[in-house]
Amino acid sequence: MTRWDLIAEHIGAATGESFQIQRQRPVGGGCINRAAVVEDGGRAFFVKLNAPERLDMFEAESEGLAALAAARAIRVPEPVCVGLAGDESFLVMERLDLGGRLDGERAGHQLAALHRVTAERFGWHRDNTIGSTPQLNAPHPDWVAFWRDRRLGPQLALAAANGHRGRLQSDGERLLSRLDTLVGHAPPPSLLHGDLWGGNIGATPEGEPVIFDPAVYHGDREADLAMTELFGGFSSRFQAAYREAWPLDPAYAVRRILYNLYHVLNHLNLFGGGYLQQSQSMIERLLAETA
Repeated sequence: MTRWDLIAEHIGAATGESFQIQRQRPVGGGCINRAAVVEDGGRAFFVKLNAPERLDMFEAESEGLAALAAARAIRVPEPVCVGLAGDESFLVMERLDLGGRLDGERAGHQLAALHRVTAERFGWHRDNTIGSTPQLNAPHPDWVAFWRDRRLGPQLALAAANGHRGRLQSDGERLLSRLDTLVGHAPPPSLLHGDLWGGNIGATPEGEPVIFDPAVYHGDREADLAMTELFGGFSSRFQAAYREAWPLDPAYAVRRILYNLYHVLNHLNLFGGGYLQQSQSMIERLLAETA
């Protein structure tokens, strides 16, 4: 049997209806995965593919999509099945037409509603990935400790292993010791998308917002919101609608830098030294806030 025959069997077993692939076409899958749309003449599914050792990544993504869907706050593609087919791992999910124009106001309100879904502790029941980098989610009752030990600390350690030592590490250690002051509040453990940049949100033809490619965990809601401001792609209507639904206090302006530092360090570790100066500048700005 071919890889696609095996995937079709998995789809049939998961949906309870036989599925025979009549058409398979490659589509964009980001910089980490390959992707395709498979069709049987009546139904279509979106399939992500990667090396077999990435199966755990796909299993975590599937569980993350299910957790976001269960919140009933904002739409996500429904996960269908995950597994191995030949020499590749795969994740199959609902295929959605995301060619619509995003309703920013609706998206802002829905993201705030998602963040109203909370847990008892920060983290999640399993680790997952941010991009292809392992993301540690062992639950912890204290947000500052979680952000230090599960987010910034591991990224700084990985940067050192990748050869980025010197001032990045010395200033990074100083920053880790001052997180209490920089965080400065006790947020509830909100359900987060975890990787909410502009490339991970779209809209159906009717304008319904859809988020995908999550790195789910429970954390400070501001961490999600901060990333929407890191690379652009979210309108002023979106930002205003979120704040209308759940206002932010002025200290968010500093915490936004702190939370986005995690993603910039991750880009340094994934894509190289082009992000070194940005990482160092962000750390300097944060240290200046505690001087």
